Amino acid sequence: MVEHGVATTRRAYPDHYRVPARHGPVGIEALTGHVTGFVLSIEGSKDMYVSGDTVWFSALAEIARRFNVGLAVLFAGAAQPRGPFNVTMDSNDAIEAATLFSGAKIVAIHNLGWSHYTQNQQDLVRAFEVVDIGGRLEELSPAVRVSIEI
Repeated sequence: MVEHGVATTRRAYPDHYRVPARHGPVGIEALTGHVTGFVLSIEGSKDMYVSGDTVWFSALAEIARRFNVGLAVLFAGAAQPRGPFNVTMDSNDAIEAATLFSGAKIVAIHNLGWSHYTQNQQDLVRAFEVVDIGGRLEELSPAVRVSIEI
């Protein structure tokens, strides 16, 4: 819920061939399809980045350069639905993203309720604590409303 301002959603890149998300390793698109992430801009507030189904890769750095991300919603369950590679972020990828979006709060979603997830929120919590950024991770519980100030 947006409590103030006007919200607009923008793709992080205007060119539909160069989307800011990628399922797994280079070349996997023929098997998994193309994906995209989004940036939600709220007038008078920092931006919210929604990763979509993606792993960490260098194009995500452009998002941090172009937008003032205050909340990064990461699909971080290390899903492996099509073989032995991730099509969503694992804990290492999420830490890379948290480092890139250095001032942002982090929310991990897309990591519960499907057998193809190889990591869950607790795995991510432990990983963030090990690298001393656990305070930036906002833990979610199913069907529990949260309010996150950005």
